[in-house]
Amino acid sequence: MSLRPFAALLSSLLLLLSACRREPQPSSPEYQQATRQFRELYAQKLDEAYLDPKMGPIEAQLQRVPQDSLDAPSAQELLQRIQRERTRMQAEVAARQKAVASAREIPPGAPSTTLAPPPPPPPAEPVDAGPPDAGPINGPQVGSPASELVAGFRGCFKRGTPIDVEGRGIRDAWEMTDSTACRLEYPGHVGTVLLTEQGRVLMLLPKSSVTTVTRTLDAGTTPPAATDAGR
Repeated sequence: MSLRPFAALLSSLLLLLSACRREPQPSSPEYQQATRQFRELYAQKLDEAYLDPKMGPIEAQLQRVPQDSLDAPSAQELLQRIQRERTRMQAEVAARQKAVASAREIPPGAPSTTLAPPPPPPPAEPVDAGPPDAGPINGPQVGSPASELVAGFRGCFKRGTPIDVEGRGIRDAWEMTDSTACRLEYPGHVGTVLLTEQGRVLMLLPKSSVTTVTRTLDAGTTPPAATDAGR
């Protein structure tokens, strides 16, 4: 009986055992570089790093890790983590954008939140300027020429009894004639006495302020009554 078949089978078994005992490849430099870049990027941006464009070169480095390297399983695990977290972050960003867009939209029939313009300020209260101006007073006034009392003012003024003005002496006096036409023409001079001095009207006095005083000159002689103004 030939032993060749047994020898061939034994040789095959030895080759198979040799292949099973082959040492794996040492640590991959691509994996080491990729993990270092990943840690640095994640430390800067945390979960936002999964959406950063720099994550693309890191994935490319992980894909170049040899399959027989000791780091091959870890490289695949990191690749899956990056892809999974990127999908999650993209979904969160889309949800935030949708929420912002929905908040800006006003649904049909919803009440408007536009604020109405503020009401105008109330009008300023008018300044009290006193009683309305009655216009210029008609008739002679202080400073009017005494000559106008003679023939002017429609002849409504006549000479009266001179009046002794305290501190000034006796001054000519004028008063309005008792006429209905004159009272209607010069209502402001009704019951008024006009005193003149140096050819002009000195003052206008109410008749009620003029008092009549009787003075005795001598030996019981009583002169006509004289009026006194200013006491």
